[in-house]
Amino acid sequence: MCIPLLLLFLPATYFDEGQSICPSKLLFNKECPGCGITRSVQHAIHLDFQASWDYNKLIIIVLPLLLLFWLYYARKFYQSAFK
Repeated sequence: MCIPLLLLFLPATYFDEGQSICPSKLLFNKECPGCGITRSVQHAIHLDFQASWDYNKLIIIVLPLLLLFWLYYARKFYQSAFK
């Protein structure tokens, strides 16, 4: 539940550098369709849509689904907390 807020407080460039953890990238040195999605989401959360698009084009599908997922579980959490 706190992850979206944590990502909002981290700088947009927090995940831009460092070793990849993608098995495809590590084993075969090839990017998979999901490579860059974490960086893309992080930039989209900080409203840097051009960088987000540059990291992974699937952000137009992933971000709306993540928002729906977060809202659903936030609603479920608050309903159970105030019952």
